[in-house]
Amino acid sequence: MPDTQEQPEAWLLDMDGVLIHEEVALPGAEEFIDRLQQQKQEFLVLTNNSIYTRRDLSARLSDVGLNVREEQIWTSAVATAEFLSNQVPDASAYVIGEAGLKTALHKVGYTLTDTNPDFVVLGESRTYSFQNITRAVQLIDQGARFVATNPDATGPSPEGPLPATGSVAALLTEATGNEPYFIGKPNPVMIRSGLNRIGAHSASTAMVGDRMDTDVVAGIEAGLTTYLVLTGSTDRDELTRFAYRPEDVVDSIAELIEYI
Repeated sequence: MPDTQEQPEAWLLDMDGVLIHEEVALPGAEEFIDRLQQQKQEFLVLTNNSIYTRRDLSARLSDVGLNVREEQIWTSAVATAEFLSNQVPDASAYVIGEAGLKTALHKVGYTLTDTNPDFVVLGESRTYSFQNITRAVQLIDQGARFVATNPDATGPSPEGPLPATGSVAALLTEATGNEPYFIGKPNPVMIRSGLNRIGAHSASTAMVGDRMDTDVVAGIEAGLTTYLVLTGSTDRDELTRFAYRPEDVVDSIAELIEYI
């Protein structure tokens, strides 16, 4: 850390590629979380994945030795539900997605329906249904506003990349001529809503991510100090492709423990 830079007072941590990879804790992850807890520093674990509820993710992290409470997790599903509730309270939505997104929308008072909804909300799914996609096309064509949890075109799997929210959103856009409003990273809306949740200020908060095109750019646009770890999607030799740079690039989150 440069001598002139103060240590962060709060942290936003991407989950996959920073803390865990394929259900295994990454080097330094357990020690980093433990240090945050010991120092009583505010933090949130962020993920663009909208499939799981925060309770599910807390249990998943616990299984690999990471002590993260569900209120310390911020998903694109929860950020989307909060955004919609602030924009149009107690409205209705047709949802393509799974428990994480549907639960988040229910919690803010939204009604889920396929009849004249205010919004079509697209999220991550293990099994996208052509019937559901067709219904979404019809509802958007009839005037429903189109929102998506995140723009990721693919998601990881042991067998290789899987089509994700961004790919299905492109299909719906091509069919309807309407582009969605994406809530998740790299939209700084997700970052700012997370900061508000923990009462943190952007100038004294750090963002740790493994992707330049979502984590780092979202952090920069939200005014955070950004760190890139090389345990996930972005390799060091890819950095020159981007017009922006993180504050520092480290091999793993283990190298950032001393910053707490």
